[in-house]
Amino acid sequence: MTFPEGITELPAGTLASVVTYLEMTSRPAERLVPAPEGITLHHHSAPSVDWYRALYRLVGEDFLWFSRLEMEDGELAAHLAQDSVEVWSVQKDGRDLGLLELEWQGAGDCELSFFGLSAELIGGGVGRWLMNHAIARAFARPITRFYVHTCTLDSAQALGFYVRSGFAPYRRAIELVQDPRHKGLIAPEKAAQIPLI
Repeated sequence: MTFPEGITELPAGTLASVVTYLEMTSRPAERLVPAPEGITLHHHSAPSVDWYRALYRLVGEDFLWFSRLEMEDGELAAHLAQDSVEVWSVQKDGRDLGLLELEWQGAGDCELSFFGLSAELIGGGVGRWLMNHAIARAFARPITRFYVHTCTLDSAQALGFYVRSGFAPYRRAIELVQDPRHKGLIAPEKAAQIPLI
């Protein structure tokens, strides 16, 4: 597919982002990072929809994560209850402040579906520690590929972090979506770094 060079004007309410797809086809050498003080990791088997959405919002609203907010309750509950899906939370002082979601798929693939920390946990090595766990969990099953995608609406640190973690970029795409703030999925004051037009 070819696109015309230059600038393409978008209708009001439409967001455009460049999506980068990354993969690792073998487990990298582990970069040992101890658990940061006061930080624990908890597995949630078939978590409640309300709990999951609250953590998803905490971690992702400022980057306009919205796909799970569009899902009907029953659809999301069924997804989270699958044996092929694992949901983990990062806790500090008993509060859930980070999200890790993995999904194993056919043909030996595992997707890093969601990976994020609240602003309170950024820095201090929590992200590296959590990624070590994600990689270990993914390759604990017989997979040949662990993959993830990120986009230009996400944290500016995300792409570089994934590359440093051992993922290699292999594809790029342009995604056009309706701004979830216009749809009422996310409050208009969220993601102030992305103008609401």
